[in-house]
Amino acid sequence: MSKQEVFDLDLIKKVYGSMASKVEKAKKVVGKPLTLSEKILYSHLWEGNSETAFTRGKDYVDFAPDRIACQDATAQMALLQFMQAGKDKVAVPTTVHCDHLIQAKIGADADLQNALNQSNEVFNFLESVSNKYGIGFWKPGAGIIHQVVLENYAFPGGMMIGTDSHTVNAGGLGMVAIGVGGADAVDVMAGMPWELKFPKLIGVKLTGELNGWSSPKDVILKVAGILTVKGGTGAIVEYFGPGAKSISCTGKGTICNMGAEIGATTSTFGYDESMERYLRATDRSEVADLANEVKEHLTGDQEVYDNPEQYFDQLIEIDLTTLRPHLNGPFTPDLDTPVGEIKEKAEKNGWPLEVKWGLIGSCTNSSYEDLSRAASIAKQAVDKKLKTKAKFGINPGSEQVRFTAERDGLLQTFEDLDATIFTNACGPCIGQWDREGADKQEKNTIVHSFNRNFAKRADGNPNTHAFVASPEIVAAIAISGRLDFDPARDTLVNEAGEEVMLDPPTGLELPPRGFDVEDNGFIAPLENGSEVDVVINEDSRRLQRLTPFAPWEGTDLKGLRLLIKAHGKCTTDHISMAGPWLTYRGHLDNISNNLLIGAVNAFNEKTDAVLNPYTKQYDSVPKVARAIQASGDFSVVFGEDNYGEGSSREHAAMEPRHLGVRAVIVKSFARIHETNLKKQGMLGLTFANPSDYDKVREDDQVDILGLTEFAAGNPLTVQLNHSDGSSDRFEVNHTYNQAQIEWFHAGSALNLIKAQNKG
Repeated sequence: MSKQEVFDLDLIKKVYGSMASKVEKAKKVVGKPLTLSEKILYSHLWEGNSETAFTRGKDYVDFAPDRIACQDATAQMALLQFMQAGKDKVAVPTTVHCDHLIQAKIGADADLQNALNQSNEVFNFLESVSNKYGIGFWKPGAGIIHQVVLENYAFPGGMMIGTDSHTVNAGGLGMVAIGVGGADAVDVMAGMPWELKFPKLIGVKLTGELNGWSSPKDVILKVAGILTVKGGTGAIVEYFGPGAKSISCTGKGTICNMGAEIGATTSTFGYDESMERYLRATDRSEVADLANEVKEHLTGDQEVYDNPEQYFDQLIEIDLTTLRPHLNGPFTPDLDTPVGEIKEKAEKNGWPLEVKWGLIGSCTNSSYEDLSRAASIAKQAVDKKLKTKAKFGINPGSEQVRFTAERDGLLQTFEDLDATIFTNACGPCIGQWDREGADKQEKNTIVHSFNRNFAKRADGNPNTHAFVASPEIVAAIAISGRLDFDPARDTLVNEAGEEVMLDPPTGLELPPRGFDVEDNGFIAPLENGSEVDVVINEDSRRLQRLTPFAPWEGTDLKGLRLLIKAHGKCTTDHISMAGPWLTYRGHLDNISNNLLIGAVNAFNEKTDAVLNPYTKQYDSVPKVARAIQASGDFSVVFGEDNYGEGSSREHAAMEPRHLGVRAVIVKSFARIHETNLKKQGMLGLTFANPSDYDKVREDDQVDILGLTEFAAGNPLTVQLNHSDGSSDRFEVNHTYNQAQIEWFHAGSALNLIKAQNKG
């Protein structure tokens, strides 16, 4: 393999060249030692050197990220928006990665060809837009965005944003890497600052060292159990301590990756020798040399780590030596159970103990180390004459990982155990899995090394009970076919009728012969793309040019029709499903036909069945939204806690906006979704008194009052006008600052950008 030129080397030199002075200035302003997170945040201020000590969880701050990464599903809408911004080229290094639109069904080659046949229009659009605006393009099959970023772009002390919630994976290389909606990315592409509420800080002190069947995955599975799916909201999780240094770089990436599942803004680790080894192994020795020159600034100050309770808003301590392997699930990634303790819980709750599939891969567990540890279990099974009782599938994280794993015999080991090797892509992790029999909706159990396990997530079957575990535990459970199998204690009967045990996994942090690849899948853009013509067919079902949203009318919003009062968990998967709907991610009107079809209606506890206010009949949510819109009215959505949990997909905000929803009023929001609503010119409001949710009736008309005096910190008023002539009135809160209120006035943040560019 010819050596890959280091991406962004001049940019990295610039960041490191000013880091020492910026960190020292920040220390003087703040007046105390700094965590790693604070060093990176304060050294990436839009204004340059810090003049203000920001209040965590309160102050909105403008930042200057170093780079942007987009995956193909979200890139479509992000780039359709950027095309409206009036810019000739992206202002910061940006890449597009084609990993979401490849469905797993038969195996790598056939599935990739099928994706090219079905989605070539989208891939060609993304490649041409990338070429036109100076964006690096990673073609289908090149790998999963976050693994490719870790191998090529992530660098200690950097800041990046990405249009995928698992952008946080790059924290494994010491970055502050944050998932955002496409509109946020468009701001930065257009040369504008990126706004974020200054995060709170959660410290996780790791002591001891992993052993036996425990893995880095079990660290975050344990943390998820402690913090729950919303416990990290508004915070950066910073891992430190001797245990942190004992974990590989890709293992750190796994831990940071699933930080998205606790709602964390991001997670990160300080620069150490494992990161240096990884940089050198991935042909970035120049970056390692530069990092070594400023390494004191690429980790938290020692005083912080010596007295963490004084510097973090919350502190968690985990002893890796005693940490046991975990299974998290089903239906939520924070329901944690140590392996070996799940049988009683499963029987009590009616979870099937027979396991139908074991799946390894996704952006969180598809590194060379992950595959080598799982392969060590697979090889034992072959040597001990065992076969898998469950079906077994593997998604390598990148073409570089796949090529190297094939060269070193790891993939052959899996195939010897009758595993299917899928494409270097997300596949089942995001619902891109054409699973045989899923349409029968039979109750069943699967285990996987992915990050999310919401109902219907992997295969569209609401009765699939998905459990999250490490790749090595997935391999062991796939061999046993039992959810309650504990490889540290239980035996298996082989083909010869003998009782055998699996030994703990062994693995290789990095390939001993180095990484190799023939074609990594990267296509560099033209230096000058002004002559490139981006073609979107008017009759396309996949792509649609955007029409700007209308600005605010200048009055209070009155007579809003209730679209849905969502009950319980309402994630972005409930608001805008993935799976087959990924087909329409570039066509706002078509994809809006999945609006809130997964949300549970509080009035009948059904999905996709809401009251049409005119006919008084129940119909699907998108149809009722379109009926309200056609009548000349607007609508409102109500919800409960952590509304919008999950993916960064801004379609979950753009679809309601497109179909006439003006406000979403809930008990609490997930961070990215709340920002996405604001960016699209919507009102994201929270009940001052959560019990006011109970006052909402099915046939209400809703007024939102106080908008002519809409200001930061000032509550608004909601009036519910009931059909019996009575009404309820209560306060709702918001987190809008003045700049965000201007987005609302303009109709969207993009409208404001366009106006400013014209100005």
